[in-house]
Amino acid sequence: MCRFLMAKSASPISPAFLLEDFADMAEKSRAPDGDRQADGWGAAWLDESGAWRSRTSTIPIWNDRPTFASIPMSRILLVHARSASFPGQKGVPAYNQPFVSESRAFVFNGLLHGVSLPRPVPGDIGAQKIWALLREREASTSAESALTGVTGLLERHCRRLQGLNVGVCDKKNLYAFCRFEGDGTYYQLYVHEAPGLSLVCSEPLPDLDFHPLLRNTVLTI
Repeated sequence: MCRFLMAKSASPISPAFLLEDFADMAEKSRAPDGDRQADGWGAAWLDESGAWRSRTSTIPIWNDRPTFASIPMSRILLVHARSASFPGQKGVPAYNQPFVSESRAFVFNGLLHGVSLPRPVPGDIGAQKIWALLREREASTSAESALTGVTGLLERHCRRLQGLNVGVCDKKNLYAFCRFEGDGTYYQLYVHEAPGLSLVCSEPLPDLDFHPLLRNTVLTI
């Protein structure tokens, strides 16, 4: 139960205003069970050579604002604020997203009950297992196809899907999938599309026009 943001810009931009607005949103946000997104945060971006760079922290993002200046200008940015599902999973830097490989970056929030996959999958927590499933398809299929395949697999092998939101970036495009049950808005994803800047975020950010992402489809930006 987390918050995330994906940003794609036509040219490199300073991430400071996005990080500040996202931190404000994460500080105010509450999960359905009342938990805060206080179990650390992370960011991933493309450097000047087109390689992924990332940083993570176990400090709540709104208490870590002085570090925002260390994240350089980029045309791609993914940010994640974590709310750990279980007490024993708090304070572990490796659990903080975004997760990155050579070619892709990944963010997730959601809650799936009774997941029983047909075979063992690497990872200690659910987000790591979903990332492992996506990475298995990394060399053989597009990010969009991988996302469609993995979310379909999870839907078929869980007892109850309360929320399943996944974001992937392949350095060129953003891909987002949103599914949740009921009419609550916590797991709804929102999209901002304007000339030069596109965003996918767990909640609308101020001073920008957002619309809800259609459920059960993969959005490509």
